[in-house]
Amino acid sequence: MLKRTDAKRLGGSVGATTAAPVTFVFYLVPNFSLIAFANAVEPLRLANRHLARRAYAWRVASRDGQGEMASNGVEVKAETSLAEERSRSSNERPDYVFICTGINVERTDTRALKPWLRQLSADKVTIGGLCTAAWVLADTGLLDGRRCAIHWDAMPAFHEHFPEVEVHADLYEVSGNVWTCAGGTAALDMILSIVQADHGETVATRVCEQCLADRVRRSRDRQRLPMRAKLGLQNAKLMFVVELMEANVEEPLSLVELAGYVNLSRRQIERLFRQGVGMSPARYYLEIRLDRARHLLLQSTMPVVDIAVACGFVSASHFSKCFREVYWQSPAEMRMQHDREALCI
Repeated sequence: MLKRTDAKRLGGSVGATTAAPVTFVFYLVPNFSLIAFANAVEPLRLANRHLARRAYAWRVASRDGQGEMASNGVEVKAETSLAEERSRSSNERPDYVFICTGINVERTDTRALKPWLRQLSADKVTIGGLCTAAWVLADTGLLDGRRCAIHWDAMPAFHEHFPEVEVHADLYEVSGNVWTCAGGTAALDMILSIVQADHGETVATRVCEQCLADRVRRSRDRQRLPMRAKLGLQNAKLMFVVELMEANVEEPLSLVELAGYVNLSRRQIERLFRQGVGMSPARYYLEIRLDRARHLLLQSTMPVVDIAVACGFVSASHFSKCFREVYWQSPAEMRMQHDREALCI
């Protein structure tokens, strides 16, 4: 959580009862995540309700000021355009600007956004990103030398595209005046941290209870379910081997090497995987690498041969053969299908 003194510096209203509301702008990008957007706005509404005053104000912006379609097909009305936001004087600028994105973020045209975001940064406005918006902020240069968070589904492509940016699978990250969030319900936790910094733990807890959330999660809490919960694994050595596999995709470890890390024989590792996940370790490792490859295919423009190398395959032909056996289509066919569907959204 932020310290309350930090909230003042960033535009908070600690201890104030008559101060102007802290203002947010939520800028919607086509195919934005509605769940992340809603989880960012609702805590502000509920905080106002609990405080019985307008402590927070917000407005929704889009490129042309028209409604924007979320990834689930629901359209959200915008109140202001990018041009209108750029024309605001320094004393009219909001305290926070959050870019709201979702699927196909790598196709977002950031040329019009860049000047605005850079001006906001120069004016010390806090800039944030929901769901996959770290991609937009990185493309603008705002994440240079900073930590950031992005939805785990977009992490492989993000890491390949922005290798110099320090990205983490945390719920959200606060790095100076730049905030990034993994989206989904993590947006709720991030906004609650602002409410807590501004008005204290009691108010944040009351808002959390209104949302039927059991607690305010910390920024560094994990995005994905722990391995034990995800696979139902009870054997610590098996979990460790799986984590080794996930951490060594580009240069896969041999089964002998994996067994050596946990002081087991190759046969014992085979038995553990058969009992724990219902397949051989070789097959499980292959599926991890192919899943990573699928993410890169759909979320980046990397050539297929480069994806093959990044996922530990000795050749593009071997990669394509394995990929087709699992997904029933070649890497090129999957990418073409994804591109066609994206054009129809």
